[in-house]
Amino acid sequence: MSAAAGFGRATRATRETVSGLPREFWWLWTSTLVNRLGAFVATFMALYLTLDRGYSASYAGLVAALHGLGGVVSSLGAGVMTDRFGRRPTMLAAQLSTAVSVAVLGFMVHPVAIAGVAFLVGMASNASRPAVQAMIADIVPAEDRVRAFSLNYWAINLGFAVSSAGAGFVAEYSYLAGFVGEAAMTLVCAVVVFLKVPESRPERSGGPTAGGVPADDGVRLSTVLRDGRFMGVVGLSFVIALIFQQGYVGLPVAMGADGLSSSDFGTAIAVNGVLIVALQIPVTRFIQSRDPRRLLVVSSLLAGYGFGLTVLADSVGVYALTICVWTVAEIINAPVQNGLVVQLSPAHGRGRYQGVYALSWSAAALVAPLMSGVVIDHFGAGWLWATCALLGTVAAAGYWLLMRGLPSGAAVTKETVVAVEAAVAVETVVATETAVATGTAPQETGVRVTKAEASPS
Repeated sequence: MSAAAGFGRATRATRETVSGLPREFWWLWTSTLVNRLGAFVATFMALYLTLDRGYSASYAGLVAALHGLGGVVSSLGAGVMTDRFGRRPTMLAAQLSTAVSVAVLGFMVHPVAIAGVAFLVGMASNASRPAVQAMIADIVPAEDRVRAFSLNYWAINLGFAVSSAGAGFVAEYSYLAGFVGEAAMTLVCAVVVFLKVPESRPERSGGPTAGGVPADDGVRLSTVLRDGRFMGVVGLSFVIALIFQQGYVGLPVAMGADGLSSSDFGTAIAVNGVLIVALQIPVTRFIQSRDPRRLLVVSSLLAGYGFGLTVLADSVGVYALTICVWTVAEIINAPVQNGLVVQLSPAHGRGRYQGVYALSWSAAALVAPLMSGVVIDHFGAGWLWATCALLGTVAAAGYWLLMRGLPSGAAVTKETVVAVEAAVAVETVVATETAVATGTAPQETGVRVTKAEASPS
């Protein structure tokens, strides 16, 4: 009887979590899931280059870096496009460009051509993130955005988990089939957006927003860069990203030094995806009415000291326990941190603000491997985990200071929502990193797979 009661409570909780959201959101959510189900390139690029094409691990690392650099370049441009031309046109352009470039990449054989097209794939596949995030903020009421962004983040992880397993079987048959399959799924995603997702860009009124920024052509990249509080959030986002990405660039190296294999790392890191899929919805219900400042402080400390605990790990089981700690931090931090971005963004500047925010994660994806390599080589893995703990403490203090004077999630009034154009909201993580490590090349060269790189095109 108790089991039945528990199942009933879980069913009611799930129904409450998914109910009341606009139909347009669910079509956008569907496009996200379809896109992630087709992910292949970011997951298997390193194996494709080293095993199928016979290139060196160093070259594979260069291609991965160029793919990430493409995301850095496109973040700002896509943000401007989102505000200037609209959310829907930007997503469609990004998705069509991704489909074409991914298909072309599968046929490239010359190393220079592969590297160049990989850069274009990185640009195209990352270009829709600001548009997706801005559209969710546009179409979902402020009081429901925590649920909406968390559900979208859940779709990313669910799709990533399914596609990683399925793409492994495809790769055994034909890597080219994987490239063509991702291109086809991306086209399906574009069709869903074209047929079912309307434009959501707020109409320009010509008057000033609550922050004093003119609504008509008043928000430029220079405006964002002069926004001191927002750029402080971007800086803290960069710090948080450096911490989380060590799970996929520093952790496999440390586990290898302890005599553990790549399959051991794969087993341990799988805990991350399983927990996110299992806990995202119940955690969302818990955090949606909590003070975002406290949640950001707690999640920063959990992230920093979750990695800090890795210094005590010497077996797969203990490593998995530390992953549990920082995965909880990820589940909390991803929605709430990015909700702060929405809260600080004028409605007509959401694309540019989201683009600059996405840039912090793309830049961290380039810096994290260098950070882990230098620290481990010169000081040892223990110092890397101590550095993560220090960074988590710094981020916690930074969030506490930056959010002074902002309304808490539990105390946002209707007038405040109208004034700032957003309340407590979240975006798809753009950018939390997940990797599937196979072989030693990724560990030695920093070749990595990120959720940010593989996020909805």
